[in-house]
Amino acid sequence: MTKRTNHIPPALKHGIYSGIGLLPTEDPAEFQKFKQEIFDEYVPVGRSERNIVENMACKMWRRQSLFTYCLAKRARDRHSSIYSELGPPVLYEMPLLQGEETRSADELKALRKRADEQAQIELGSAIALVEIGEVVTFEYMEKELAMMERLDAAIARDQKSLLYVRGIKSMSSATSAPQLRLGKAA
Repeated sequence: MTKRTNHIPPALKHGIYSGIGLLPTEDPAEFQKFKQEIFDEYVPVGRSERNIVENMACKMWRRQSLFTYCLAKRARDRHSSIYSELGPPVLYEMPLLQGEETRSADELKALRKRADEQAQIELGSAIALVEIGEVVTFEYMEKELAMMERLDAAIARDQKSLLYVRGIKSMSSATSAPQLRLGKAA
């Protein structure tokens, strides 16, 4: 069983984590402090406003912390080079080429273990950026931002419709209110 570095853990596939919010090597306390500063600046009232300010804070955090994506790329590159130093990967499905050496499953397991240990030593906490896969790539972030923009546009259309209907209702209730008062007075 080989370790797939491009595999996205199920938690990430289902949206529990996001490349826009907090990433593994970033300080959760610093992120919360940053978000609180943004909330203090905008003072949102109600769920909708809090959601908008939360989205803004996450995007502002990501813009401020773009270096994490660069760190992730360097960590992935180094991780790949550590594995490549062990020799070419052996694919069990491919027919052996003439002169190609074969390794036993135990040898491959030992090589992978040694590579994992070396990667852990060299990369430290940045290994978490390698393990979460493509979530910490600029391409993934671009896709996520595009999806968020489409959702934001759809939400904005709904909010405009809601405000339009509320405006019409308030105008109709304002014109009918005097009639009710006159009817009660008579």
